[in-house]
Amino acid sequence: MRGWLRERVRAGYEHLLRREISGSPTHVAVIQDGNRRYARQRGGDAPDGHRAGAQTTEDVLSWCQDLGVEELTLYAFSTENFDRPDEELEPLFDLLAEKLREFADAESVHDNEVCVRVIGDHGMLPERVRSAARYAEERTREYDRFVLNVALAYGGRNELLHAARGVVDDVAAGELDASDVDVATVEDRLYDCPVRDVDLIIRTGGDERTSNFLPWHANGNEAAVFFCAPYWPEFSKVDFLRAIRTYENREQSWRRTRARRALALVRAFGNAELEEARQVVDRFRDALPRRERADAEDVATTEPAD
Repeated sequence: MRGWLRERVRAGYEHLLRREISGSPTHVAVIQDGNRRYARQRGGDAPDGHRAGAQTTEDVLSWCQDLGVEELTLYAFSTENFDRPDEELEPLFDLLAEKLREFADAESVHDNEVCVRVIGDHGMLPERVRSAARYAEERTREYDRFVLNVALAYGGRNELLHAARGVVDDVAAGELDASDVDVATVEDRLYDCPVRDVDLIIRTGGDERTSNFLPWHANGNEAAVFFCAPYWPEFSKVDFLRAIRTYENREQSWRRTRARRALALVRAFGNAELEEARQVVDRFRDALPRRERADAEDVATTEPAD
């Protein structure tokens, strides 16, 4: 009876959260933490936790597609994870290779045109994982409806270091002028295919840190961050919807701040030389509280002074 009631409450809360969400981020990145602790809590070993977490990964992919998210990046294995004992690493590598091949052959992946990409330092991985990564990428290369990035042997600092070295080498070889180095120059050297800016980072397992994850695409975009207590295998759709709601609240706050700043500039200096600020007010005025919208509408509709 209690289980039935708990399920009804959960379903009701999930429905409420879904009604509160009016949109979704374009790119969600997830730090899948807590697999080993989940297994230990139940008297199992680390591989048991990783296998339980693999099912959550499939669920999250489905939830993203349902909500209109276009890109998902999973922090599956970091460069620091290589320090773990072999009796834990070998089963994990087996699981990664198995799941990459399963994804590559899954009907749902092809029906939804999911492009699977593996990011990170591939050279550090065992051949069976590299082979599975190549297989998944090749099988889904032509798709563009949804992108799934799997971060393996990944480290944010290492990623930026490789890009910086690539720029330095090209400048030294005379293939690139130092004065031409810009954001696009660095991004071109981060991955073979472009990765969208990250809108939302989710971390499970209770730790409140982003662990050097996608620093260029997340920090540079001021991504929203959602930390939650459940271990990755326990991460539920309710948790996911709460994360999306956090992103929407942060986005709304950002829009409101932009509108207020622009409105203050126009009030202080007049319209003549602040056309850009007037455009910001017009774009984000709906994010302002109702009592402030009248002033914003006046600013947006008033012609600039000559």
